[in-house]
Amino acid sequence: MCAPPDCAERLAEAGVPLVPVGTSMRAKLHGKRPPSLEDVPRLDAEAIATQLDQVLPAAEGCEVMVVSGVLSAAVAVRSVAEKLGIPYVYVFYCPIYVPSPYYPPPPPLGEQPARDVTDNRVLWDRNNQGAYQRFGAALNSRRASIGLPPVDDIFSYGYTDRPFLAADPVLAPLQRTDLDVVQTGAWIMPDERPLPAEVEAFLEAGPPPVHVEFGSGPAPTDAARVAIEAIRAHGHRVIVSRGWAGLAPPDDRSDCLTVGEVNHQVLFGRVAAVVHAGSAGITTAVTRAGAPQVVVPQMTDQPYHAGRVAELGIGVAHDGRVPTVESLSAALTTALAPETRARAIDVAGKIRADGAAVAAKLLLDTAAGAGRNRTE
Repeated sequence: MCAPPDCAERLAEAGVPLVPVGTSMRAKLHGKRPPSLEDVPRLDAEAIATQLDQVLPAAEGCEVMVVSGVLSAAVAVRSVAEKLGIPYVYVFYCPIYVPSPYYPPPPPLGEQPARDVTDNRVLWDRNNQGAYQRFGAALNSRRASIGLPPVDDIFSYGYTDRPFLAADPVLAPLQRTDLDVVQTGAWIMPDERPLPAEVEAFLEAGPPPVHVEFGSGPAPTDAARVAIEAIRAHGHRVIVSRGWAGLAPPDDRSDCLTVGEVNHQVLFGRVAAVVHAGSAGITTAVTRAGAPQVVVPQMTDQPYHAGRVAELGIGVAHDGRVPTVESLSAALTTALAPETRARAIDVAGKIRADGAAVAAKLLLDTAAGAGRNRTE
């Protein structure tokens, strides 16, 4: 797998060889100078150069290339696939990013939704043109250096007309689109890792706690203190995940435990609720575990997942990026209600666990078809 070096430990645990690509995403996002919107064109150009330089030699001899993530990196990887004659599949993790004339696109990062245009096709085209303006020249310059023609339709080239949607159809259903999208279900790797001894001891020492986590993304100012005070107001203990934002409790009281990365599949089945930002992976994990949730969305796909959690009745979408003790306590009142837990358990039973197997079969079929074509 070609991925940032941050993935090394988890891939080693899974027995998957890593080809490190680029620099640490954690250092880039949470370093002394996090990137600003003005940095985006430069970062896109760097991503294109990095992918072409490092993925091209690694992809020699591969049968299929499966890509997800930022579009600038994806179009570079598809250029590698094109150069080597390898089938390419793009994977979405959230349906709102699938281009469609039937609903508007999410606004580009850092921008507000457009209010001057209501035609969805125009809005998608505007985003497509914006992508070309940011990194089209950098892409085509690198493509020319390896003997490939220029690309002018960034979305069509990067996403293709038959992408995969690796999201659960109950939690994140595919919406109407003109593309031939294959919704495989979420890609869930069984996690057999035991919980650390200190986590087991904490869980055994009292009633189920509330877990707080903001993962690899940014966390609201004073998030740990606010969350802990709101949870304590409900009489619950707390487990706080440090995450990449480095969350830490404001005191050393015994009702709060701070942890690093732990097995979500085990932990989430043993907590009273989970407070999180709403990225695709953690929302799926919490939903699958049947735990009620409070989603405090910060960016990208997180507002969508917050909305779906509320629509399904399995938790609460917090209104706004920065919670207060009062607003989070109010959200927890609903999330910790017996009827919310009952609904969460019911929905958990409908979440598919075979998405990765479905995708693997499709990819093997793609590889076999490409092999037959090469021999004919």
